[in-house]
Amino acid sequence: MIQKLLVANRGEIARRIFATCRALGVQTVAVHSDADADAPFVAEADQAVRLPGNTPAETYLRIDLILDAARKAGADAVHPGYGFLAENAEFATAVTDAGLTWVGPPAKAIAAMGDKMAAKALLAEAGVPMLPTWTDADQVTAFPVLVKASAGGGGRGMRVVHDAAGLAEAVASARREAAAAFGDGTVFIERYVERGRHVEVQIFGDVYGTVAALGVRECSIQRRHQKIVEEAPGVLPPQVRERLHQAAVAAGRAVDYVGAGTVEFLLAPDGDIFFLEMNTRLQVEHPVTELTTGLDLVRLQLLVAEGEPLPLSATPPPAGHAIEVRLCAEDPAQGYRPATGTLHRFALPGVAAEFGPLAGPGLRLDSGVVDGSAVSVHYDSMLAKVIAWAPTRAEAARVLAGALARAELHGVATNRDLLVRVLRSPEFAAVDVDTGFLDRHPEVFEPLLPADEVPLVALAAALASAAGRRASASVLAGLPSGWRNVPAFPQVTRFTGPDGREIEVRYRLDRRGALADWSTNPSSDANATVSLVEAAPERVVLDVDGVRRAYRVHRQGSEVFVDGPDGAASLAELPRFPLPTAELAAGSLLAPLPGAVTRVHVEVGQRVAAGDLLLTLEAMKLEHPVLAPTDGVVAELPVPAGGQVDTGAVLAVVNPLEEAQS
Repeated sequence: MIQKLLVANRGEIARRIFATCRALGVQTVAVHSDADADAPFVAEADQAVRLPGNTPAETYLRIDLILDAARKAGADAVHPGYGFLAENAEFATAVTDAGLTWVGPPAKAIAAMGDKMAAKALLAEAGVPMLPTWTDADQVTAFPVLVKASAGGGGRGMRVVHDAAGLAEAVASARREAAAAFGDGTVFIERYVERGRHVEVQIFGDVYGTVAALGVRECSIQRRHQKIVEEAPGVLPPQVRERLHQAAVAAGRAVDYVGAGTVEFLLAPDGDIFFLEMNTRLQVEHPVTELTTGLDLVRLQLLVAEGEPLPLSATPPPAGHAIEVRLCAEDPAQGYRPATGTLHRFALPGVAAEFGPLAGPGLRLDSGVVDGSAVSVHYDSMLAKVIAWAPTRAEAARVLAGALARAELHGVATNRDLLVRVLRSPEFAAVDVDTGFLDRHPEVFEPLLPADEVPLVALAAALASAAGRRASASVLAGLPSGWRNVPAFPQVTRFTGPDGREIEVRYRLDRRGALADWSTNPSSDANATVSLVEAAPERVVLDVDGVRRAYRVHRQGSEVFVDGPDGAASLAELPRFPLPTAELAAGSLLAPLPGAVTRVHVEVGQRVAAGDLLLTLEAMKLEHPVLAPTDGVVAELPVPAGGQVDTGAVLAVVNPLEEAQS
């Protein structure tokens, strides 16, 4: 039996596995980079071993360092998690060669499915239906197509191409991104099915030849080909569900599969199914399967690794419905680019369980962060998985959306508003979903907080800040907040608003501390009658046209985070007397986050058109194109290919065409 397990992963992945180990009495060992030294998963492990460095290549992808850590800690087994080396056959072989128990599928199965082209050929022989596929761009005769990385998943190295003109650049870009993410730039091309649904089957095998399907998950709602909403059971006709189960089990048996795996399919509008890939690991979205089957999939992994038979041979009937969202550190104002920073507050209301089963309808949280966690540029942007279970799909969606809307997520921009709008959309409720859902519904990208509510949020922030200053006053502390000897003169507080523009709040309190009048610049379109009910440093209650609204306010330095009944906003309070700063050259393009410039596509002096690709920035495992904002001439390119930059660094300067010609 396994006595001490090393988890060769980080964040919520490691915490999830540790939770089951604690329940089973198995000791745990964490490995961590320098950037993760203070992370929650390190503190929760029984033992932890440092891997010197910060980047995955220096740390979590080093087989030699991980095996040395297992030796130092006295671990007798290794779990790869579900990232980094989880689908690396060389790692699986090295673990078993070192005399350790490998908690995963056999290296042979990993190798067979790791090469996606070879996997397609093998499973086609087993009768699993396939899409037309090409290995060379010159072979493609029909569009649209999808360029995919052969060695990995998660949407990295994936590009949709609608015509021949864009194919060569898509292939080159996909190769670079795949090489950066997986160490292998091999890509292939397959037919892209419009309005297709992405569905997958959780399978499990044991050393005695049993391969069981544990139900179908729906994973169609994706952005940049990365899943953001997953659910189980998938809402499908019974005959389609049965075909998916049969094809998935056939795929598992074709490679003598042992352990947890996922077979992914594309479901065409006409009901045809096509194999996409097989992930030889536990999936990020496995909690929805656990909540609808009552199974602990990590426990099953450990039992199978110990040589025990799988305690089931048929698909268990699902109970209720579970929906999971991936809450990510992403900035909506920057096109949902990954965001970094310190997570000052991370609080979701109504969480009934973490990393484990629910006793009834409610929320489960699988998170890698807590208050004060640093979100680093070195790793994936996912902060947590939030999962709701209820007897019906509609109830699960409502519970999940409500909890997300009320969550306090301060310090790092997230995709929370997008997730709430998706869950509350009529199309999601009607199961009118496919992989193009977000492209067809741009309205879900709108922030929850309406623009005309921002002045009220700014007023609440100003009143809370004044109350905070009054509470900490050591002179004349008995005077009410905002008291003036000349009461007609208003108080003025200025903020940088959610859209980056300045908001000036003017308000006046009478001698009783009531709100006499207020205004904002830019002015509000709303003509609401507002009175002050309560103002404290962390809570402001306003009466707006006879309806009370409570605002929760959290201040961190100059940042003010306000959570209200209609949405949340982050403001930055501006100093009354700002210091002078250096002025940037007109046309400067700044780095939205730390990263490395991988390619520079233009030269100084070159004429460009608005939207032309100037350079490519790689950060948090993704490529980010930097485009010309206007027609003009490239005046400066201060960072060469290979150069590292911090947030706000000047990447390029483009002089508008009129200036360049003058």
